[in-house]
Amino acid sequence: MRLDKYLKVSRLIKRRTVANEACDNGRVMINDKIAKASADVKVGDIITISFGNKETKVKVLDVQETVKKDEAKELFEYL
Repeated sequence: MRLDKYLKVSRLIKRRTVANEACDNGRVMINDKIAKASADVKVGDIITISFGNKETKVKVLDVQETVKKDEAKELFEYL
C-alpha cells in the first residue's frame, strides 16, 4: 500500500493530501530513510513522522485498504 494512503487509513494523518505534502517535504521516514508518498508500506516497517518540533514513531502491524474508525489503532503501535 502507498505510504500516503496508509497514513490516512491508519488515521495518523487525517487527509491524504496532507500526508502527500508531508512526504514531499521530507517529514516522513520509513526505516530511517526519507520516503516519498508512493513508497510501499509493509508489516514491520517503522514510520517516523515529524510534526513541527514533535516526532511520532510507529511500527506497522497490519496493512488494510479500508478500516473502521475504532479499528484504525490496531494497524500500528507507538514506539
